[in-house]
Amino acid sequence: MKIALRRSWLPLATVAVATSFAALADAIDRVEAIPIQSSSPTTKQFLTADKSAKPAVIAGELRLPRPGPEKLPAVLLVHGSGGISARQDRWVQELNGIGVATFTLDSFAGRGIVSTVNDQTQLTHLAMMVDAYRALDVLARHPRIDRDRIVIMGFSKGAVAAVYSATDRFRKMYGPPDVSFAAHIGLYTPCNVAYRDDEKVSKKPIRLFHGIADDWVAIGPCRAYVERLKRAGADVSLTEFPDAVHGYDSYTLLKPVVYPQAQTTRNCVLREGDGGAILNAKSGKPFDYDDPCLEKGAQVAYNAPAHEATLRAVKEILTTRLAAR
Repeated sequence: MKIALRRSWLPLATVAVATSFAALADAIDRVEAIPIQSSSPTTKQFLTADKSAKPAVIAGELRLPRPGPEKLPAVLLVHGSGGISARQDRWVQELNGIGVATFTLDSFAGRGIVSTVNDQTQLTHLAMMVDAYRALDVLARHPRIDRDRIVIMGFSKGAVAAVYSATDRFRKMYGPPDVSFAAHIGLYTPCNVAYRDDEKVSKKPIRLFHGIADDWVAIGPCRAYVERLKRAGADVSLTEFPDAVHGYDSYTLLKPVVYPQAQTTRNCVLREGDGGAILNAKSGKPFDYDDPCLEKGAQVAYNAPAHEATLRAVKEILTTRLAAR
């Protein structure tokens, strides 16, 4: 699905945003910082269920929007290569404002990582899925969270955890045995690795949002993956935004920001091989970050219409499909 963006739309007025955020902040009842036991598997270790991965202690911030004994729906937010930023805080405010709890997962600080923008080898995309499953287990046991209404939402690197945690294979390997995510939402998701059996997924909604002009994470592989999922009967959709680039919900970046050393696999087509290896699908050789397909340089910029449209769509999922029974 493509959404045409009217060029006459402008970013929200600063005063209006500040006023809105102040009102939403007043509605937050409780904030909890929660440690989580996880691990840091390499891609090979993850794909082969190797239990020797280095242990890690990470943490997340739970925000409950109102007091009382009521069990609330929750959204687990998984950041991208730059770590937690203002965009996640904006999502927290927006979601708390409709009565949804949020859990902002920090996969970096506990591991001593600041950013993986220029060096993705510091932490694999798939390791963040282990973090997400561990967070799901913690949230499902929280007295204020409805275990049947926990949604995962990821951004770029973190969107791999959000989208691919829907796969039956990975869920059986790493997910809690008695609970699963109620929906999977990915913003500008890297979809260019074809994992084995990745079309066998949960029956829960999978929603992808992507800018057509994204020069960091190409949209083409997501189109192909979504088509494969649809043929397999999945409840999935991809919403495309013309003129939107990577990180289009970064509302503080009103002018494009270029990252000249950012590693990008936008021209890499990859697949899972034997023994947990990731292969360049064109050359058949094992992929690493010295592969000829790897490039550097990408941009991030705010796109108000795309951001607002994504906000509306996400809220629709939370307020209708996940409405309390």
